[in-house]
Amino acid sequence: MRTIRTIQGDTWDKISLRVYGSENFMDKLIAANMDHRKKIIFNSGDVVNVPEIDTEAALVNKSLPPWKL
Repeated sequence: MRTIRTIQGDTWDKISLRVYGSENFMDKLIAANMDHRKKIIFNSGDVVNVPEIDTEAALVNKSLPPWKL
């Protein structure tokens, strides 16, 4: 798992968009960073764990109805 340093004003959705190209993965980021889970807005330089996610497959699966998964 790699890490990144936050930029002043980062939020979970901004980090997810920057790292994965979509805000849909904030839940994965929060789960990998339970010590930061209550943060709404990050300070500059906070270290955040970034789990490896197959974003293409995850986004395709989210767009399909449950009976097609």
